[in-house]
Parts: sequence; structure tokens; C-alpha cells
Amino acid sequence: MKAVFAKLGSDFFSTIIFVVLYFSTGNVALATIVAVLGAVGQFIYAKIKGQRLDVMAYASVALVVVLGGATLLTNDPRFVLIKPSVGHIAVGLLMLRRDWMLRYVPPIVGATIPDYVRIAGYGWAALMLLLGAGVVAAAMTGDIKIWTFYVMVIAPAFKVAAVAAQYLVFRLAIRHRRRAAAVADPAVATPVGAES
Repeated sequence: MKAVFAKLGSDFFSTIIFVVLYFSTGNVALATIVAVLGAVGQFIYAKIKGQRLDVMAYASVALVVVLGGATLLTNDPRFVLIKPSVGHIAVGLLMLRRDWMLRYVPPIVGATIPDYVRIAGYGWAALMLLLGAGVVAAAMTGDIKIWTFYVMVIAPAFKVAAVAAQYLVFRLAIRHRRRAAAVADPAVATPVGAES
């Protein structure tokens, strides 16, 4: 779990810098310059440390520089605020692959309810695309308070709710399928609670 938060902090480093500086100073240019320098510095540090950087790392730095440049040229923070939507939309598009989720669920889930897992995979794709569109909509308001609330509260709340709903649906579906299998063939009966 600690690694997940470290990765999230790393991914949103320049955005966090921008938001903190903008709220504390009200200066778009200063917040943007420091955020761009932070993203470039983070990239250079990773290269020096010999970390393997994927295409998304290069794309992320390029986006920060391009969108940061647009923000500086126009003095409009909306360009920088759009950046998190790119991640949501890219992940959503990747999640449109059939059965991508099967490798992330326990074997019992994949074996018992693969159809549910497939539907959930498409559901996650739709959710990520919708959240990405929401980031753009929040950024277009030009109100950083609305954007921050959306990115820091609304989007994570939807993801947590989706995980909880998925867990509940998967658990009930597995229980139902196992009971149906036990009725059809008592030899495959599994003690209640063993499906988790």
C-alpha cells in the first residue's frame, strides 16, 4: 500500500506543487514554473538513478512542459489543470481491452465468474473515461477550488465506491454460482465461506 501511495505522489508531484503554490501565492506564473521545473527535475533524477522509464514517463514530462508553456503564454491555469485527465483517459482506453482484468483478480474469481470480470473491466474503462472528462470539465470552469475538489475528493470517491460495489457483486455472484453448481452436482459442494 505504501508503494501505491508513493507512485501516486510521484505521478501527481507537479500537479500538487502547482496547486499548493497557486493557493498560497495566487501567482499562476510562479506556480507553473515551479511545477514544470519539479517535473523536469523529477525526470532527470530518475534518469540519473538509472530507473527504467516507460513511454508514459516521457509523455508526462512532455505534457507538463507543453501545458505549462501554454499556461505561461496565456496566464490561464486551465492548461495545467487538464493534465490529470490525460492519465484517466489513457488508462480508460487501455481498459477497453477484452479481459484485461482477469490477471488482477484471484483465480477463484476468474474461474467462477469470468463474464462478470469482463463486464467489470469495461465498467472500469467507462468510469476512467468519464472521470477524465470530469477533470477537463472542472478545469474549464477556471475555478481551481472546484477542480481541486473534483480531483481530490469526487474522483477518488467514485473509484472507492466502484471497488466496493465490484467486491460485493463479485462475492454474491461467486456464492450464487457455487450454490447452483452444488445443487446440480453435490460432489462439487464447497463449505460456505470457502469462496472468499
